[in-house]
Amino acid sequence: MANWTIANLERNTDDGGVVVAHWRCTAEDGEYTASSYGTVGFTPDASADGFIAFDNLTEADVLGWVYAEVDQAETEAALDANIAEQKTPATTDGVPW
Repeated sequence: MANWTIANLERNTDDGGVVVAHWRCTAEDGEYTASSYGTVGFTPDASADGFIAFDNLTEADVLGWVYAEVDQAETEAALDANIAEQKTPATTDGVPW
């Protein structure tokens, strides 16, 4: 199962509107892990309905914004594929002697 987190937020100093969210998605299966990191940009409008002041934001609020912009299923599938490759790699290295 993948775990999504917000690593950092960049915001306007005048109104506290979030302009960039830095996100991370990590998947684990036993000793195998894979992760993805990205950013999503926003154009906040402090006068708009639904604007949430920075001090009142929750991680769930921001993850909702990220999910609206990032294909959650595709990201998690890519991490699962990475873990599957780690478990049974298509290539390996070494010498036969």
